[in-house]
Amino acid sequence: MTPTRAAMGTALAVLIAAAGACSGSGTETGRAGVPRTETAAAAASANGSEGPAAVNQPGAPNAGEWTLPGRDFAGTRYTPLAQITPANVKNLKVAWTFSTGLARGFEGQPLIVDNTMYIVTPWPNKVFAIDLTDPSGPLKWSYNPPTATAAQGEACCDVVNRGASYADGKIVFNRLDNTTVALDAKTGKTAWQTKLGDIALGETMTMAPLVVNGRVFVGNSGAELGVHGWITALDLKDGHILWRAYSTGPDSLVKIGPDFKPFYADLRGKDLGTKTWAGDDWKLGGGTVWGWVSYDPETDLIFYGTANPGVWNPDLRPGDNLWTAAVFARDPATGEARWAYQYTPHDSWDYDGINESIPVDLTIDGKPRKALVHFDRNGFGSTLDRTTGEVLVAQPFKYINWSTGVDLKTGRPQRVASKETHQGINTQAICPSSTGARDQQPAAFSPRTHLFYTPSTNLCMDYEGTEVSYIAGTPYLGAEVQMYAGPGGKDARGEFLAWDPVAGKKVWGITERFPVWSGPVVTGSDLVFYGTMDGWFKAVDAKSGTELWKFKTGSGIVGNAVTFMGPDGKQYVAIYSGVGGWYGAVALGLSPSDPTAALGAVGAGQDLPQYTAPGGTVYVFALP
Repeated sequence: MTPTRAAMGTALAVLIAAAGACSGSGTETGRAGVPRTETAAAAASANGSEGPAAVNQPGAPNAGEWTLPGRDFAGTRYTPLAQITPANVKNLKVAWTFSTGLARGFEGQPLIVDNTMYIVTPWPNKVFAIDLTDPSGPLKWSYNPPTATAAQGEACCDVVNRGASYADGKIVFNRLDNTTVALDAKTGKTAWQTKLGDIALGETMTMAPLVVNGRVFVGNSGAELGVHGWITALDLKDGHILWRAYSTGPDSLVKIGPDFKPFYADLRGKDLGTKTWAGDDWKLGGGTVWGWVSYDPETDLIFYGTANPGVWNPDLRPGDNLWTAAVFARDPATGEARWAYQYTPHDSWDYDGINESIPVDLTIDGKPRKALVHFDRNGFGSTLDRTTGEVLVAQPFKYINWSTGVDLKTGRPQRVASKETHQGINTQAICPSSTGARDQQPAAFSPRTHLFYTPSTNLCMDYEGTEVSYIAGTPYLGAEVQMYAGPGGKDARGEFLAWDPVAGKKVWGITERFPVWSGPVVTGSDLVFYGTMDGWFKAVDAKSGTELWKFKTGSGIVGNAVTFMGPDGKQYVAIYSGVGGWYGAVALGLSPSDPTAALGAVGAGQDLPQYTAPGGTVYVFALP
């Protein structure tokens, strides 16, 4: 999901106008279950890495670079770099900064390729290439696109961009106006650009593409405007469309064929993408693809989640509303679906399923499993079998009360009737709120600790379904929402936590005043870096959660941390500082007088402007 511009109220319109524990002794198990000796790891550590197995994470062959949104195909956001350690991180200093000149929500992360840092900004989606070989940090080139102004008027939840991918000499990213662009990484000249959506229908593009083996995977945003969600594959050479698969509709549009074999019986059958809707409502049914895409070479599958169903008023769309709030596994060459699983059937709360799905190999009940780990907006941390979609583990990673658990035999969450939402009824104290137990900000996984590290949100809400009619390009919402702090109160609206995906339980957690909207990076020295909405950039011990270092940046952090090796042989850590996004929009000038603005986010965060202000700066840190 994501609240719409109009739903965020007139104040936002003004704003827009203005602008497991480690394995036993002797050996360690790498990401794909590849054993590697301590001797090999120690030898490689001398060069700031952690051994061949870790360095060769699929999609991330160079330990010092960051070429994909989540660094590797799996999106683990793990780096083997280990120069910065728990012992010396206290000495970390600002090495340099770069002001983008824009003060909107900086989600996503920079890329680092061939001693160059690439930055993609929020709308109007400028791109900067910074030369890292020169300590003065000159620009190699910048890209100032003719992005359609009208696009910002259609964007939900600020005009954010979640980053780019690099492959074969090209920087590939999405513009808000539904254009995927490939730039020559050396010159900044446009290699190709492909228009994929229609602003007039409410479509925008905010997600980061994933490039795998010459194919670019992108999706659309706008489920709150009656958009028909899709994922599309483009040819990296020239940008032509290879295939497109919709999230709702007949099997022919969803690309469901004879090879589609979901684990659960109720997900099998012909044209469920229409039969689980009333009439033709699937055509306006949302299910957009604005989150993260991952890829597993072992199974040769891509994985991604779909957004909330439209409209928000669940009484207007009876049925399970497949394939919204779900995860798809697809053949990357043909787009044909292999399996799917719906996290929240008949979503009544705006619990998108777009968060990342990270493939890792785990041992569960004594058996090796090809797993897929996902933290959903609905509050469950789930471990699935990535070959079938079977749910192996599903436990709440934050306080929830809309469900008592997930039935592993059916895969369906057990719903609490008193927390269902309906038209004309103000259902109160639903947890989590529509922002979810986590919004889009991604998790990280360490093959050393076998733990996931995830940001989270602790908000609850009152929710009432309302009547609404469809007008193309305008909000198609049908709900009024008011959010507020969850258990623990306003000093505990966020938490950064470590999660055991086998046991399905929290290992440690750090309470934060505001929702944690920043994705982490975890290193080969067992450090985790993440940012906070009030502007702190922190380093913590990956095993214990002990805070080891922090620095107050100029604005709230809603971006994701990265680390890289500079041309001087030193390890650097970088983060975007620039508050915004859905919840962070409260700090972009919304009046605190209307707690329902930004779909209730103002009510839950009206004190945020007391702690931070808009910004748009890249901070880079290093040891002296």
